[in-house]
Amino acid sequence: MGFYQYSARRMNGKIVNMEEFRGKVVLVVNTASKCGLTPQYEELEAIYKEYKDQGLEIIGFPCNQFAKQEKGSNKEIQEFCKLNYGVTFTMFEKIEVNGEHTPPLYQFLKDEKKGICGKNIKWNFTKFLIDRNGNVVHRYAPVTKPFKMKKAIEKLL
Repeated sequence: MGFYQYSARRMNGKIVNMEEFRGKVVLVVNTASKCGLTPQYEELEAIYKEYKDQGLEIIGFPCNQFAKQEKGSNKEIQEFCKLNYGVTFTMFEKIEVNGEHTPPLYQFLKDEKKGICGKNIKWNFTKFLIDRNGNVVHRYAPVTKPFKMKKAIEKLL
């Protein structure tokens, strides 16, 4: 089952089963509001708007593990994303992406595709691209700008 067996809690507290994304291409990204890479929200939102009608979903997971760059509450994070970057893609509650409190979904993603630091997430804005069958097909470094992923996304759509 892979990706589809997991769930996560949206900013509004609603639990979402990844099964809801079956048949779609999904880009999963851990985010932060006070990071040098935060402007990636703009490209992520542009890609989402361009491809959502073709079956792309982007799901964001705020994380405060890297230099404490996501200190806000879930409500504050959601307001920041909407106000500053017009984010309309799905944002989930703040999580830890490394360590003993890593949710099963993120443990799965890290097990499927290792990065430069092995399984651990190196920094904010690490991205995982998942195909329409729930397979993790690529892991992108934090510095990889979302527009650089367009060809890979288009190929999966």
